[in-house]
Amino acid sequence: MNPATLDPREPCSWLRRYVFTTSHRVVGVQYLLVALAAVVTGALLSLLMRWHLAWADALIPGWGLIKPEDYLALLTLHGTLMIFFVTSAAPQNGLASLILPEQLRGAPPSSTDTNITRSEVRMALPLLNALSVWFTLFALVALLSTPFLPGGAAISGWTSYPPLSSTALAGPGQSYGMDGWLIALALFSVGSLLSAISVVATVITRRLHGMKWMQMPLTAWSWFVAACMMLPAFSILLAACGMLFSDRHFGTSFFFPPVEVMNGIVLHHGAGSPLLWQNLFWFFGHPEVYIAVLPAMGLATTLLATFAGHALAPRTYRTMVAATVAIGLLGFAVWGHHMFVSGMNPYVGRGFGLATIAIAIPSAVEVIQWLAAIFAGGLRRATPLLFILGFVSLFITGGLSGPILAQPILDAYLHNTFFVVAHFHLIMGMAVSFALFAAIYYWFPLLTGKCMSERLGRWHFWLSLIGAYAVFFPMHFAGLAGEPRQYAQLTGTAGFLQNLLPLQRFITIAAFLLVAAQLLFFWNVLNSWIRGEKSSPNPWDAETLEWESPGDPSASHVRA
Repeated sequence: MNPATLDPREPCSWLRRYVFTTSHRVVGVQYLLVALAAVVTGALLSLLMRWHLAWADALIPGWGLIKPEDYLALLTLHGTLMIFFVTSAAPQNGLASLILPEQLRGAPPSSTDTNITRSEVRMALPLLNALSVWFTLFALVALLSTPFLPGGAAISGWTSYPPLSSTALAGPGQSYGMDGWLIALALFSVGSLLSAISVVATVITRRLHGMKWMQMPLTAWSWFVAACMMLPAFSILLAACGMLFSDRHFGTSFFFPPVEVMNGIVLHHGAGSPLLWQNLFWFFGHPEVYIAVLPAMGLATTLLATFAGHALAPRTYRTMVAATVAIGLLGFAVWGHHMFVSGMNPYVGRGFGLATIAIAIPSAVEVIQWLAAIFAGGLRRATPLLFILGFVSLFITGGLSGPILAQPILDAYLHNTFFVVAHFHLIMGMAVSFALFAAIYYWFPLLTGKCMSERLGRWHFWLSLIGAYAVFFPMHFAGLAGEPRQYAQLTGTAGFLQNLLPLQRFITIAAFLLVAAQLLFFWNVLNSWIRGEKSSPNPWDAETLEWESPGDPSASHVRA
């Protein structure tokens, strides 16, 4: 990071300047580093799972044979790392802290001066923002420590449905490992709530004097709406984790059924219901999809306008803002479509299905606007734009299977298959990742004063795009063929599943190539940071305020 871009009021010691700091840029980079540790770990775990699915009898060096419970532990850790510590922490908490104050010019509420100096550009409630990343780091450490606890890591998946998660009798890892998982999620929830409060306060109180709501960049709108969604969503998740922990240790029965048999032992409890957890978890879980995707959608709109060389038309801007807000509101009305196979009343299921179709409408509005900008032509070719085009492609491909899964009669067959894995990995995994890459390529000159290699960036894009489709698109066919998504192996199962082994082996080889392609990105970042060419102050000719020099009279007007 360019030292000149840091807050000059920060103390000079290295620890106070780069570790224990409230500088919004440093906190944003810390979030990205936490997400980097999570994504590297999660990717390695996924390669272990893929290798086992393709060659179940193969011995892993230093591990040996992966047992079914080992596979489920890998699955739980991988899903938790990617859903929480990557797709939430990076695009929302990390990028918002890094860029939002400078897009709004983050002046103190009492300031009426439009020529804001660098030292005045800060997040509102900077201490809360700084604490949020530490809670997230402690949560990651708590989660990654679970494999080393007695019994190992939890094996109940990243959703951890009771009653399998509510008692240690359910299997290995469901004792200390499950407790560690709950503690990690509780810490992450607290960190996310602190970050959301800081983002909301920044948008409300620290906009440049004279900047009205309908003059904010679309990226600021998306971070704001996502932060507003985080407040109820993570509050519910935090409460649910506390309730499950209480069931496990304090004799309550929120999620225990009156009677259950676990490993041959009859257990008697109060009149709880495992379905309560599902309702609470998915009331958080589906808004979480939009918490991850909305920042990517706002970035796509902003970058397409930037590389087209003109701002959005006022009517188009208002439409995109309305679509963003509509997605945020409707995101809380569709959690039940994750529970179609739970014995839900068919009329209730039909209502959730209609709500799921309804939320596709504002998403389609944004997609149509993106396609109109793309096919209008005149876009300047650059690596950030390529990754935004990749995001649009993956978002559309993954989104087309959403209305299919919104139909209860179709979801009854597809729900627990690889079809769902393909759907949410294309949306939350690949599409969000491509938007993150676009953001890093786009804002790298702002943060470092250096240019990244366009040649390496293009190679990285094409290898990643081909790899993403090679890994996840064939999973639709595995799901349609009926392959369950949590089976540890296909060998020894029904014949129709064993016939899918060649497909799984193709996916596994493609997954290794996709992960290997990311080495180009890491080399590009490190080499450009150390030896990259010096960048111009605004290499993309962007019109948002983060590219303007603080105190420059040319920045005294408000940009939409």
